[in-house]
Amino acid sequence: MFQISELYIYPIKSLGGIKLNKATITDRGFKYDRRWMLIDDNNRFISQRECAVMALFKTSISGEFLMVTDTRTKTSINISLVTVNQNIKIVKIWDDTCIAQSVSNEADAWFTMALGMNTRLVYMPDDTKRFTDPEYTSADNLTSFSDAYPFMIIGQSSLDDLNMRLKNSLPINRFRPNIVFTGGKPYQEDIMDSFTINDIAFNGVKLCARCNIITIDQYNASTSKEPTKTLSSYRVKNNKLYFGQNLIHFGTGTISVGDELLLLTTHDQDRFIISPKTI
Repeated sequence: MFQISELYIYPIKSLGGIKLNKATITDRGFKYDRRWMLIDDNNRFISQRECAVMALFKTSISGEFLMVTDTRTKTSINISLVTVNQNIKIVKIWDDTCIAQSVSNEADAWFTMALGMNTRLVYMPDDTKRFTDPEYTSADNLTSFSDAYPFMIIGQSSLDDLNMRLKNSLPINRFRPNIVFTGGKPYQEDIMDSFTINDIAFNGVKLCARCNIITIDQYNASTSKEPTKTLSSYRVKNNKLYFGQNLIHFGTGTISVGDELLLLTTHDQDRFIISPKTI
């Protein structure tokens, strides 16, 4: 049996995540997941790829506020979960442009000071529709400020297999998944096509290509060659390194840790098959 073991949201893109016992699913992914984003002077998104210290900004939700804490200075800012600022900006994330709302001058000043660079915080309002990649999904699937898709799933067995190959084990937060499950073989998620969790339908649409963020320690922002070096020895296809699978979904509701993942169909296309090497 496949069972949900961990659930995560990342309210502000590329900052620390929040571990949940129960998650609400909206039209574009988990509630609050990547609905906020930091942008530069060109209105382009900022991530750990170019600013590793963002890993040290931890997030939590209490009442009507999202709290962000800079763990280096122990300073925090509270951000209302209901954005009322009507200052509209056209922002860029990868090849997409989206309509976003400014959050507040206070938030802009706080992040600018904390990161040491001109930074503004924006929010994706409900009427902004950002669509997933039509090459891999239908034209009407939504996502938030995620890289491309509303969910990413990893099997605990996959992490366990990787850690057996590493000198120093890594926690799951290095890979920033939304859904983690137990059961099955390592890299079982690669071939998951259609499945349900608590009667909500999901489809695996694309293996998750990994960037340099997986080399950033999410507790101290230091970088190393791992796990990229090890993954490159057995998880590469077409010159890209893969770990996890991107998902789309159909319907809304809630899923919880402990729920069964009921696998309905599996992929057999070559693009989902990575032949593993043994240790």
